[in-house]
Amino acid sequence: MSDGNDRPAPRKMGLGRGLDALLGEAMREKPVIPNAGSVASGTDETGGRSSGIAGINIADIHPNPDQPRRYFAADALSDLAQSIARHGVIQPIVVRPHKGGYQIVAGERRWRAAQKAQIHTIPAIVRHLDDSQTLEIALLENIQRQDLNPIEEAEAYKRLCDEFGHSQAALAEIVDKSRSHVANMMRLLDLPLPLRDLVIEGHLQMGHARALLGSDQAVELAAVVVKKGLSVRATEALVRKNRPEKKETRGAAAMRNGAIDADIRAVETHLGDLLGLKVSINQQATGGAGSVTFQYANLDQLDMLCQRLTGENF
Repeated sequence: MSDGNDRPAPRKMGLGRGLDALLGEAMREKPVIPNAGSVASGTDETGGRSSGIAGINIADIHPNPDQPRRYFAADALSDLAQSIARHGVIQPIVVRPHKGGYQIVAGERRWRAAQKAQIHTIPAIVRHLDDSQTLEIALLENIQRQDLNPIEEAEAYKRLCDEFGHSQAALAEIVDKSRSHVANMMRLLDLPLPLRDLVIEGHLQMGHARALLGSDQAVELAAVVVKKGLSVRATEALVRKNRPEKKETRGAAAMRNGAIDADIRAVETHLGDLLGLKVSINQQATGGAGSVTFQYANLDQLDMLCQRLTGENF
């Protein structure tokens, strides 16, 4: 694209740009593999092996075991298979030569649907990538296409951080998300496994899951949320309602009461010195309430106390 002065727009750098080049410009590739099912050979302008679009036998393609997407909705897959049966595969998948055949880098859902539609060949972009490049592109492609459920996306972020050393800030920039979004997604991995499954299956939304994080009764409360179809706000209220009150141990209570008693005595002494009267403070055991008593010997002392308290002359 170009701006109003027909100058080329700035191009993304780094991983994001690499993914755009791989997917956004796919249809401008020229076929370089004459025979479907054969592994690419020859060299390109960079001195590496040739790459391009080919019609490849589905039987020669196998999925990537490190694919971040684990859950494929059966209904959606059937709908895609029907579309492919009528119109064919419109967008090529991305593969790399691997063990005498091809391994999927991006597009496993299309490959699965093509199998379901009993299509024998599928258009594919062939790229010669090492293991780390394959995993990185697979993760980024799924994240940018929003094909992942929240748990899969969280796992993808974690793997990018753990295996490629990205900080959350750098990762957020790469995938064009906010840093808080990346952090909140990764927190979902702290959920109990049963709750992760509910999120994967779509029974709980990300907002529900975040509300349940940290609750000791998360699994039980999640069952209530699903059964009653509670909103995120109602889920937050349910968690607050069922949050157990922390019981103070006798030792902690004794220490706390001892500290309070010492403070009360210090206040009594300070007020007594300031007013020239005997002051007593009665602190109740619970609730923080209490009473203050001033003892005076005559009416003159009472008059002085009133003046001190009101700032007025009586």
